[in-house]
Amino acid sequence: MLNDTQIKIALDEDLKISEEFILLENIITDRGSKYSVSGGKALNREDVQKFLKQLKSKKKYAKATHNSWAARLEKDGRIFETKNDDGETGAGMVILRQMQKAGMINSVVCVTRWFGGIKLQGDRFRHVQDAVKILLKQL
Repeated sequence: MLNDTQIKIALDEDLKISEEFILLENIITDRGSKYSVSGGKALNREDVQKFLKQLKSKKKYAKATHNSWAARLEKDGRIFETKNDDGETGAGMVILRQMQKAGMINSVVCVTRWFGGIKLQGDRFRHVQDAVKILLKQL
């Protein structure tokens, strides 16, 4: 188990990337890997794609190791869910489950990871989960 000196969690750099989306940078650091989380409203697939395009328009995010995301959209009383691991196997489902637990609809959440050279094994899922929880507190 890691202690607080091995994991740094900070909310020092948060900014809106547009009126609908929020970005919290460098919220978790563990063994060289860094995590950021972003999210906001999305009413349809076009909004999800717009969000991802806007996020990746920042060179730092376009070059990230992983931009794992999930979205929950409501249309005609039905909820549609989609996710993408972006190479971080299982991360999209972790994000989606947190969104389900929080009852988030018409939303998209992306957890970005820059790999630090050391494999985190199962801790990576905890960090993805914690990143989503931190974002939920900000919305």
